[in-house]
Amino acid sequence: MPITGLDLAEEIRALKKERRAVILAHNYQVKEIQEIADFVGDSLGLSYQAAKTGADVIAFCGVHFMGETAKILNPTKRVVLPDLDAGCSLSESCPADKLAAHLEAHRDKNYYVVAYINCSAGVKALSDVICTSGNAVRIVQAVPKDRNILFVPDQNLGAWVTEQTGRKMDLWKGNCYVHVEFTRNAIERIQFEWPDAVVVAHPECTHAVRLLADEVCSTEKMISYCRESPADAFIIVTESGMLHRLRREIPGKTFIPGPTDHCACADCRFMKMNTLEKLHSALLHLEPEILIPEAVRARAELPIRRMLELSA
Repeated sequence: MPITGLDLAEEIRALKKERRAVILAHNYQVKEIQEIADFVGDSLGLSYQAAKTGADVIAFCGVHFMGETAKILNPTKRVVLPDLDAGCSLSESCPADKLAAHLEAHRDKNYYVVAYINCSAGVKALSDVICTSGNAVRIVQAVPKDRNILFVPDQNLGAWVTEQTGRKMDLWKGNCYVHVEFTRNAIERIQFEWPDAVVVAHPECTHAVRLLADEVCSTEKMISYCRESPADAFIIVTESGMLHRLRREIPGKTFIPGPTDHCACADCRFMKMNTLEKLHSALLHLEPEILIPEAVRARAELPIRRMLELSA
């Protein structure tokens, strides 16, 4: 089906119907993709949607590990990603072979591995349970008290979970390059400009930034928190794509992007690799497709299912 003079969004909707596809989009996607998606959400919400979809094709507008998660939960379905090069610095900070070597070198600790969903299928396959920023506290609280926990790959999220639960954990030294660009100085400057604004930050931010926040939470929780708060203005300290969803769902309030030392807002270069043109191509050609060796997929499914059960 060549591109015609029809609006590109309408072509995508027609292809979606033809392919019996569902379009899932992360909160950090560009607004054009968010507006055409069937579901927009954080990693936990999209995991639920991926687990229960009846579609034949899943077009996942996010980064590579998210498409892998959808494929892990749907081995018989076709999962396409608009841009296969849309990676994740956090996921890449914890390669599966290095984690396997670390676990082998510390067999005496008998680690219970809690893996943040922002990791590869290979890392998930080495884990005992997966978590998201929205359920990490609950997941860690469910780990048997007699087990040593290794939390991978985000050390900032892991440190925040330790603060919330009091549970000592060994933390893998990984981070999201976007969230560590937020600094205390940059947030204090924007607070000076907006003294009455409430600061809402993602737990992937550094400890110094989290200390300045009125609320630290997942992107999905940001929606309900800002909607229910009596405040009129909010400084949102996470990737810039979140602002579009907040403004669309809560139009009566003001949302200010959390700045970094270098720019007025923070964009993830990987999330922004997906475009409507690439989504159209993915639905048209059913590629690039996410493929995972079955042995890895089957092993990775177990900790994801465990997470979904504990989060129900």
